[in-house]
Amino acid sequence: MADKPQKGEILGVPYNFERPSLGRMLSSYWKPGEKMLVKKPFGIGYTLNLANWRSWVVVVVVGALLWQERSSSATGPDLEDEDEDDGPVEVIVD
Repeated sequence: MADKPQKGEILGVPYNFERPSLGRMLSSYWKPGEKMLVKKPFGIGYTLNLANWRSWVVVVVVGALLWQERSSSATGPDLEDEDEDDGPVEVIVD
C-alpha cells in the first residue's frame, strides 16, 4: 500500500495532516503581507490571517452579531412560549 500524501490540494482546497507544531500553528495565523485567508496549519481549508485588518473586521462583526442575538433572546419574548399560550385551533376543511 502506497503512502498517502500528508499535504496537498484537492479541487483547489488545501489540506495538511502533518503533525502540528506550536511554531507552525502560531506562524500560520499571523502572516503580514498575505491576503485575508491563508491555508490552515492542520486540517482542511482556509483560516483567517490575523495580520490583515480585514480579518479583524470579520471578527468584530461576528462578535457583534452573536452579542446581539444573545441579548435579544435573553430580554425578548420567546416565540415558542407565544405558540403555547394560544388555545387549541380547529381547522375545518370542506
